[in-house]
Amino acid sequence: MQLFSQTFSPNAECVPCRVYWWGMTHPGKFRKNNEDAFLTITIKDRIFHYLGKEGSAGFDLGDFVFAVSDGMGGANAGEFASRIAVEKITKLLPKAWRGMAVGLSAGFADIFEELFGEINRALNYLGSQYEECDGMGATLTLTWLVPGWLYFAHIGDSKLYYLPASGGMKQISEDHSHVGWLRRTGRITEREARFHPMRNSLSKALGAGHQFVSPQVGAVDCRPGDIFLLCTDGINDGLWDRQILEILRPEKGKWEGFNPARQLIEAALENSGRDNLTAIVITFTETQKNINKSN
Repeated sequence: MQLFSQTFSPNAECVPCRVYWWGMTHPGKFRKNNEDAFLTITIKDRIFHYLGKEGSAGFDLGDFVFAVSDGMGGANAGEFASRIAVEKITKLLPKAWRGMAVGLSAGFADIFEELFGEINRALNYLGSQYEECDGMGATLTLTWLVPGWLYFAHIGDSKLYYLPASGGMKQISEDHSHVGWLRRTGRITEREARFHPMRNSLSKALGAGHQFVSPQVGAVDCRPGDIFLLCTDGINDGLWDRQILEILRPEKGKWEGFNPARQLIEAALENSGRDNLTAIVITFTETQKNINKSN
């Protein structure tokens, strides 16, 4: 288990009270089916509600859950695997809802590990029972938002980026591959990682015959102006980190009418489009002021 956490606690006066999100997926230029899936829901009183592809809401709706998954496997098994992963979240995570008064800090890692374990067992079972599902697996990057905190769990090579309001961008998910390890430890550059012959070989995934899974889990405190990006590797196949940063840092006052998830996908498609592409962008304000008047 690995925990990423900021070294400071959120100031009560700075806790975001409104969440904005944009989600989009695209099969890419060359693939007939889309093996990516994403999820946007709220959870309250152990009941979940689907959110739209984009919108804004306050925490009076409950906690927010966002996830992306990239499936793998022959025939349509990859498409099936990613959808099972996000569907299992809607079935299992509401049962663990504790309410904002109690908070998640004491047991969120256990909740995530149990959830990822259940998904792993479900994918492996189907893979063992049906020939067309043999070897099916999926990545999963999951965030659970409560006032002031983003809890996350991750396995595979989909990504979670953190763009603090103060500037910069950090990938806080770890790519579970040898190439990911080489990049994290500074042995290769971003360019070398993109073109490495083993870039698509994962050491960890849900299903795909893995008997046990150990997701990366962590927590980041959220402040007004912070931005988070969840995306599958199709985005990174078409965009360098600096391009992602440029898209997600619009000029001041330019959020209105701007869909950053669509912008990311369109830019990645223009540069590549060889893989499926999925992105969810999340940001916060400390007032009820709307970023996008249409929401």
